[in-house]
This record gives sequence, structure tokens and C-alpha cells, in this order.
Amino acid sequence: MRSFLTLLFLVPAMFAGAARADVITAHAIAMHGTPKYGPGFQHFDYVNPNAPKGGTLRLHELGGFDNFMPWLPKGTAASGVEGYLYDSLLAPSLDEPFSEYGLLAEKIEYPEDRSWVIFTLRAQARFADGEPVRAEDVAWTFRQLREEGAPFYAYYYGDVEKVEALSERRVKFTFKPGDNRELLMIVGQLPVMPKHYWDDKTFADATLVPPIGSGPYRIKSFKPGKRVVYERRDDYWARDLPVMRGRFNFDRVIYEYYLDETVALEAFKRGDYGWRTETNSKLWATAYTGDAFDSGRLVTEEVSHSNPAGMQGFIFNTRRPLFQDPVLREAIGYAFDFEWSNKNLFYGQYQRTRSYFQNSDLAATGLPDEQELALLEPLRDDLPPRVFTEAYQPPVSDGSGRPRENLRHAQQLLMKAGYKVRDGKLHTADGKPVKFEFLLFRPAFERVVLPFARNLKTLGIDVDVVRVDQSQYVQRLRQYNFDMLIQGWGQSTSPGNEQRGFWSSEAAERESSRNFAGVSNPAVDALVDKVIRAKTREELVTRTRALDRALQWGFYVVPNWYAPKHRFAYRSGLAHAPLPPYVPILGALDLWWDKSAD
Repeated sequence: MRSFLTLLFLVPAMFAGAARADVITAHAIAMHGTPKYGPGFQHFDYVNPNAPKGGTLRLHELGGFDNFMPWLPKGTAASGVEGYLYDSLLAPSLDEPFSEYGLLAEKIEYPEDRSWVIFTLRAQARFADGEPVRAEDVAWTFRQLREEGAPFYAYYYGDVEKVEALSERRVKFTFKPGDNRELLMIVGQLPVMPKHYWDDKTFADATLVPPIGSGPYRIKSFKPGKRVVYERRDDYWARDLPVMRGRFNFDRVIYEYYLDETVALEAFKRGDYGWRTETNSKLWATAYTGDAFDSGRLVTEEVSHSNPAGMQGFIFNTRRPLFQDPVLREAIGYAFDFEWSNKNLFYGQYQRTRSYFQNSDLAATGLPDEQELALLEPLRDDLPPRVFTEAYQPPVSDGSGRPRENLRHAQQLLMKAGYKVRDGKLHTADGKPVKFEFLLFRPAFERVVLPFARNLKTLGIDVDVVRVDQSQYVQRLRQYNFDMLIQGWGQSTSPGNEQRGFWSSEAAERESSRNFAGVSNPAVDALVDKVIRAKTREELVTRTRALDRALQWGFYVVPNWYAPKHRFAYRSGLAHAPLPPYVPILGALDLWWDKSAD
């Protein structure tokens, strides 16, 4: 994930220059091994350090926005605020799995037991109003996010015991006892805000007052819900730092908002904006044609990546009494004919997802090995028996669109569990009809969900496919006011604290968490804790695979699909160096530039 993709490592002496034997002093941290770039590096290898500055990058978004506060659990924030307006203590490297380098922080100090960390801020670090970035700004930001921000921050920062401003430029985070090795990196990702700006304002108000940050851009103008323009700051304090060279090259970044994807695509072809990533396989296969592409004015490109695909799926809200039965959840999964969808709807561009950590070495395959069993055996009473005896695999169909064998098997599962069919309708063992609502806000998903609902009708299950606008969808998602919907969980190559917000019993009970499925299982809680406290890469892989098995056999989702590559389309005047292996879905836009600015 974008902010929780990075983790920690113990910097060896060759990079540390430790002041004392028991305290490591470093310019960078990573999860395992040695950081690629030493203290004297000039720029990341994947950037063009001579990229010209200038030009305009025009992007699009669907829906609208009503505030500039992406950290709050209310409203819809404008895109780009955190990435363009705010600097963090550390900056990630995209050609290493999990390394970060000093941005606001010029120095990092921590003991070998990782029980605390001290960041020393750069003397030249400034907010856009000219005020220096101080340790008290860091401490204040942390407290505001944890106390008034979205519930995610309470989980993400849950093992931080306290934060202290030791001096004007030194800030210390002290961690709770345990082996939460990721915490140094997590607090390093903090988007630091100016305390003085908020002294006469209420942080919890989701407003459209442009805030002040320390990042490379400021908000130049906006039209509520329609458009926001970011302007590159000529006085940006960090533009010559190694971690910033070759990045953030456009003078302006503009987000245009559209209510309909079809309208947005036509606007792209017309030239109203100049870059987009495409997640709809049908559009990618059929819609990127015409004079703009034939003439070369617009370009399409596919870029392979090494990012875990995570899990997208039809998610069961297990808070609903109907979906608390795993047998019903498993049976419903047999009604989704992925093979038919891939051939007839997706133009063969996807592969079936079977793991919550798909496209990575973290995915559970085959039967659990000896190391995994050592983790799983003490939790056996709270795990499905098949965790120990079978390798999980989503149903494979004949690709007919009406997978009779799969539906027959689903029917057998249901009848064995006591479900009954009366007058063509499926009923639970206690006589309640099996029917539910499938919530959507993107019309493109209807072509996938409607055949799924049709197959469920064969089992006697009535599904009401309901489409709402984005604001209603977001509100219902935050309040868990749904039966089933399409959502997902992005993953990094080194999962950690964010897993609490995805799967923990505590998160299941807190509104606006990312535990969409309502997972609440002591075994899952224990495995999440094990993942967070892994000390080595080998431990992390083993523990994540064990967690994956518990989630797979919980049947919390009907797994969807993934592609191990990104699909971009853009105007021919834009350029980028070869993109790094861990490029995010938005293409690391800070690495692109406008050739006409040269």
C-alpha cells in the first residue's frame, strides 16, 4: 500500500556511523538486509535527474470532493492533497522492497531492540508560509491523526506509547513492549502538518479551506467537487535533496472530476486531460482506438510490476446474520463463473485471485509446511479443519456461464447444512428466505455481477443489485450498511500493522475501519499479531502464509481477478524513465515529465 508499503531494517555499521555501540544512527532504514543507497547518494536510480521542469499534468477522477482533509472519516477529500502538499519524515525507494530515506528527517537514531526512534529534522525544512518544520509539529500531527483521524490511524499507530518533542528539531517516538519492527518506518511515513496553522482552527472539520503544507505543491485554485489545481512551489525547500531529484516535474497538476466513466474516457480522447490508468479490461481492449491513437497524439502502454495484487472480491458482510454461516458463503462462491467472465467480459486479460497476498511469495500454496503448522496448531480450535488438510482453490468452472457442476455442488453443500428449497426459493434451516442486496456504485461492474446473480437465482437465492452514487456508497461502506459489495485490500511486500485494520476483531466493531467483511476470529487476531512481530523475512513469509490460509478458508469473499501489470494511456508529450519494480497503480506520476518543457 502506498503509505504502509515500507518497513524497517537494522542498518549495519557501514551505513550507520553509530554514536554509541547500542544506538544506530542512519540516513535510511529498511526491513531486511542493507539499503541500496548509501549516505552520499545523489538520486534514486529510477529517476531522470535531468528531467525538465514545467508543463501541466491533467488527470481525472470520478465523483466529486467536499474537503481537503483526507485523514478524516467524513466527506470525500480532493485527490492529491497528501501526496502534493505534505512531506513526511522519510521517503520511500521504489526499487527496493522496503527501504526509506530521510526527507524532513536528516538523521534517524534507534537502539537495536527498536524500542524507540529519534528523528532529527533538517534545519532548512519549511512549510509553505515560511515557518520552520519543528519537532512539535511532528508530535502534534501524530496526536491529531490518532485521536481525531480515521479509525485506521488508531490501529496503525496502536503500538506507539508516546511521542515527545525533545528540542526544536529532535522528536522521539517510544514504542510499547514487543517486537513490532515496522513501527520505525510507520512513524517515518507521517505527513507532517503545521501546528501553528491549526491553533485557531478545528482539525476535525472537513473544510474546503486550502491547507498549508511543506510539500512541493500548493493549491492554486479549485471548484468544489469539480476541479482542483496544484501549483509547484518555486520556493520548495527540498527540491535539491537526493530523494527529490528528478521528481515532481510538472508546474501544475490538475484533477478534473467526472460523474461518469464513459464521459471521462471521451474527454480523454478529446484532449481534456492527458493521463489515465485503465482498470476496465473491456475498455482497454476496445475503447483505446480512433484518430487520437492512430495519429500518435495518445499512447497506450503496459508496465509489468512486482507488487502484490492483494485481494479484490465480492465481500460478504459477516455482521449480517445471514452471512455468519461459512457454508452458505462457500456455496455462493460456486455461482461466480470466472472463466466465462474472463473470456467474454475481460478479453482474457486476467488471472483468478486465490490469495489475499496474490502475486507474491507471501501467498499460501499447497499444504502448510512445518513452520506454518507450528503457528496454526495452537489455534486449531478456532480454525476451519481444512486449513490443515487442503490447499485452497477457488471453484473452477467449465466457462459456460451457467456452471452446472459447480451449482450442483453448491446445492449439495447447502442441503447437507440443512437449507431447504420451497417454491423455488432457498430457505435457511429455520425457515428464513436466503436473499440479499449487492451494492454497487460503478456501472461497469454490473456486467459481472448480473450473471453472478442469475446463477444464484438457480440456487433459489434472490439478489437485488442496487447501484447508488459515490457519496452514498462511501457512507454505507463506512457504516457497514451493506450485504455484499465489491471491494479489496491492497497489500505490500511486507505486511504489518495495517493488517489489524483489515482483519482484527476490534476493527470489525469500529465504524469506518477497513475490516469490510467483519472478520472476528481469535485465531486471525493471533496470526495478525504474529505477522506484525516477525523479526526476519523468513518469519514474515511463514506467518503471512498462515494468516492467508485462515482468511482463505474463512470464505469471507468470493475472490475476483488480478493482472500483474499496469495499463496506462497518456498524451505523447509525456515521458518517464523505465519505471521501478514496485511502481504503484498510479504510475509514480512524480517520476514523469513534459517533454515540451525541455
